[in-house]
Amino acid sequence: MSILKETGGQKFLGIIQNNAVPILFGIIVLIGIPLSGYSVGYLGQEIVVRIARNSFLIIALLIPIMAGMGLNFGMTLGAMAGQIGLIFMADWGIVGIPGMILAMIISTPISAFLGWMCGKILNMAKGREMVTSYIIGFFINGVYQLIVLYGMGAVIPIKNPALVLPRGYGIRNTVNLITIRKTLDNLFAIKIFGISIPIATMLVITILCIFVIWFRKTKLGQDMRAVGQDMEVARAAGIKVEHTRIVSIVISTILAGYGMIVYLQNIGTLNTYNSHMQIGMFSIAALLVGGATVNKASIGNVFLGVSLFHLMFIVSPTAGKNLIGEAQLGEYFRVFVSYGVITIALVLYEVRRRREKARGGRLLAQEQAENMEENT
Repeated sequence: MSILKETGGQKFLGIIQNNAVPILFGIIVLIGIPLSGYSVGYLGQEIVVRIARNSFLIIALLIPIMAGMGLNFGMTLGAMAGQIGLIFMADWGIVGIPGMILAMIISTPISAFLGWMCGKILNMAKGREMVTSYIIGFFINGVYQLIVLYGMGAVIPIKNPALVLPRGYGIRNTVNLITIRKTLDNLFAIKIFGISIPIATMLVITILCIFVIWFRKTKLGQDMRAVGQDMEVARAAGIKVEHTRIVSIVISTILAGYGMIVYLQNIGTLNTYNSHMQIGMFSIAALLVGGATVNKASIGNVFLGVSLFHLMFIVSPTAGKNLIGEAQLGEYFRVFVSYGVITIALVLYEVRRRREKARGGRLLAQEQAENMEENT
């Protein structure tokens, strides 16, 4: 009986350890909601908006994780490609859904090239993919700034004077996307209990989820899972490990470009030089809040993470103001938490990995000792 109790206790402790981050955020949110004073209807509407706005971007992270490449901080490369597509769309005056499709078409080859380049570099930095992709994002951001600030209008023709800086070249800090603002969200929306649900956007996200589930069962998806589990075993099985890893990054980068377009059509404004800067950090933080790890993530983690992470974003400023009379504290708190949750999740992952490695070593030593006893 004591053994059963101990086993049950160990299982419970394991569940707590494996879900420490979502449990922590759940507690923060439960404390923050009453302090914020927001109604259930308001919070429900905000969460629906955030799910529609951010989910596509976060789902783009799942495929590299499947391939064992960790959290793809390089998704910002796709976000920049999506923004370039939107700038050309605004310049050419294409509106509505056709404008979004055009932006996606333009972003696709740019995202594919950047993803291919990123994948090639990450293959040279095996075991350090996350920090390498983070630095690649900074490098490509410099190239993006150079093209947008000096190339567009000078080398690349931009006809719309509303987009160009007064000096005659370079894109303005803010690009008005009123021609596609909430085009997808309002294409087909219904109200349930006073909450407006963008059915068309949710349908697009659902199709992407189905694609990810289907992709995992394909030959390429199975190859990626094999590579993610053990590269050497996958190579011995005849899988082109480096090529498979590059393909995973290319797909993720292209999807991130599409996700950025969906994200910005909801907002209706493109901050030319800053919109993409934190998109990777916040997307990764939301995924980790949902209980994902560096080597394992699911669609369920995406939606749980979006809900918890953005609930904290919504309630923290008002909760801080009502609690101590200073809303700015809530702003500092949510920025601190967005970085802190990544640190906590990575530390917990490393602790768990080392513990499992030590447990595997003990089991192997015990097995070897038993074999020696049998032989003697």
